[in-house]
Amino acid sequence: MQKILFIDRDGTLIIEPPTDFQVDSLEKLEFLPGTFKYLTKIVEEFDYKLVMVTNQDGLGTDSFPEDTFWPAHNKMLQALENEGISFDEILIDRSFPQDNAVTRKPRTGLLTNYLNENFDLKNSFVIGDRTTDIELAKNLGSKGIFIHSGDYKGNPLIEKGLQEYCYCHANSWKEIYEFLKTAEGRKASVHRKTNETDILVELDLDGNGKADISTGIGFFDHMLEQLAKHSGCDLKLHVHGDLHIDEHHSIEDAGLALGQAFREALGDKRGIERYGFYTVPMDDCLAEVALDFSGRPWLVWNAEYKRETVGGMPTEMFEHFFKSFSDTSLCNMNIKAEGRNEHHKIEASFKAWARAIKMAIKKDPNNRELPSTKGVL
Repeated sequence: MQKILFIDRDGTLIIEPPTDFQVDSLEKLEFLPGTFKYLTKIVEEFDYKLVMVTNQDGLGTDSFPEDTFWPAHNKMLQALENEGISFDEILIDRSFPQDNAVTRKPRTGLLTNYLNENFDLKNSFVIGDRTTDIELAKNLGSKGIFIHSGDYKGNPLIEKGLQEYCYCHANSWKEIYEFLKTAEGRKASVHRKTNETDILVELDLDGNGKADISTGIGFFDHMLEQLAKHSGCDLKLHVHGDLHIDEHHSIEDAGLALGQAFREALGDKRGIERYGFYTVPMDDCLAEVALDFSGRPWLVWNAEYKRETVGGMPTEMFEHFFKSFSDTSLCNMNIKAEGRNEHHKIEASFKAWARAIKMAIKKDPNNRELPSTKGVL
């Protein structure tokens, strides 16, 4: 789904005159410092659709004639376009506040085309300098960014009960860019609940290898801790399953939920390496894993175990776990393990898998290209 930046005009892109609040001449047209540099970086580095939403009180009436509005407005748009900044749509409400028009911010009447499943409003932002912009974010189910001058005093958002909808207070486009760069973090949270299991996964691909694992199966916990440690991902995975029956459902559903979390956290996969491959020796054993976040699930498995269980976990379930992960992450994996010690074979496989994932998810922040000639993954 497409994410959007709904951007206010006066006080956000250009300086709003403190006397009449109308940019009705070229002499009044002045951009906020950093607008060109950092909005250009946002356009180049992130995948947001830009939509301008602005209230222009009485535009077209005697108090604000159109022939004084459009020259400055068009000059502003041309200056932005010269820097590669183009708006997909420009929405202008001409009403006065007392009209209570459904099209006037913070109401959503101008934005009905965006209130559908094609747009990711939950992860979209409204950027503006008025409390009505943050209220618009609330009404859209989006997040607000409140931009204000350096001499900003107090917090009218608290007075209006809007503070929870404001995710960033900024006094420059530089701060907005830096916030969005952080907000673009590759994270996912998945809650999978069935009659057999209740599973929570929280994943941060750009973490520090922290693990919070609880599956009810000690050896499985230990293997998943290897995933976090050696991939560099922060991973929380809690499983409440029907272990009184057997381990099958808990292990299978953990793989399904974990794979879904990776798929969601990777997003559109722009700039990632995509492929990962690693070989890990562990005493008498050697494990090799090659994987591709291709958008197509497949598992090639070449490992045999002589013991029925290791650490209370059925060895037949390791292949099934990786197959489940492949199915929901839409990842192609080729796993091979050789050796005499079954514990070593399994642990080396998980470590090689984690290291291959670390290689595949590595992202170049200066690269927004998809690693595919198909144009989609």
